[in-house]
Amino acid sequence: MKNVTIKDVAKAAGVSPSTVSRVISDSNRISEETKELVRRTMRELGYHHNAIARSLVTQKTNTIGLVMARPTQQAFANPFFSGIIQGIAAVTQKEHYSLILSSTGDYREEQEETLKLFRNRRVDGVILMSSRRNDELIDQLIKSGYPFVLIGRSPEHEGIPIVNNDNIKDTYDTVAFLLKRNYKKIIALSGPEEYIVSQDRAQGYIQALREHGNMDPEIICVADFKFEDAYQGVLDYIKENRKKFDAILAFDDMLALGAIRAIQEQGLRIPEDVGIIGFNDEPMLSYLKPALSTVRLPIHRMGEEAARMLIKMLNDDSYKGEEIILSTELIIRDTVR
Repeated sequence: MKNVTIKDVAKAAGVSPSTVSRVISDSNRISEETKELVRRTMRELGYHHNAIARSLVTQKTNTIGLVMARPTQQAFANPFFSGIIQGIAAVTQKEHYSLILSSTGDYREEQEETLKLFRNRRVDGVILMSSRRNDELIDQLIKSGYPFVLIGRSPEHEGIPIVNNDNIKDTYDTVAFLLKRNYKKIIALSGPEEYIVSQDRAQGYIQALREHGNMDPEIICVADFKFEDAYQGVLDYIKENRKKFDAILAFDDMLALGAIRAIQEQGLRIPEDVGIIGFNDEPMLSYLKPALSTVRLPIHRMGEEAARMLIKMLNDDSYKGEEIILSTELIIRDTVR
């Protein structure tokens, strides 16, 4: 079967081959009527343009990279990451961009793989899913002039494009709420300390206790934002017979779920003996028994805003991105008395 060419489309549509090429690149020099005519003709003839060849001419791939330093299976097990990806994909699909997911085992691999995406011209820009203090990847992206948007924040890099919530304030307000509910000993359950999100939530937790509570801060840090790590961390904490506690603020819903299991296995009641609040609000959590109280983040919208910002940066040289801070909501269910 003969491959349909641009010349074939041009002849059938009664236009020049250059007009067909401009329609493929969505040039604003071509009227909408002509674009529709050419596109209809392409569909009728079964013409498919070569995106790779086009990218060599335009120096654009119409592809965005999504970068996270954790194995794919582990990332999708956490509803936060899958919700972010859904938001990004909703926008890229609408704007006719492809999405490449770069998932690596550790931070060093993340940096190497991200820069390789640009050097091999596989992406036009990237969205970073997290940041650490002294983040070398962000340093490299800025130095190289590569377009990116960060979901989160980087204290050392003022003015970079970010989408985030105010984790310090949100955690402060949540601890203040627990104190008003007359909880006497609140401990925090955190993921890895090197992540900025962990540091910001720890800062809000400590600040609230110092200003409103007559208690010492105490943070359990576990290896990752995983159910198993949180379960073992809380179990060890209880078995070591430290000071009694009557509330846990978990910095992620998956950590909260692990804490619930450990607490229940030790014969403690929720919320009568221990109150628990998480972060993120995965939709299924409202159906658990007890249903988890949590800080609801606009996860899907965070992905949407990051994708919109990056695509605007790629299509408007005068736009360098901005800082978007989204509001959260404290959702009280069964795990708080």
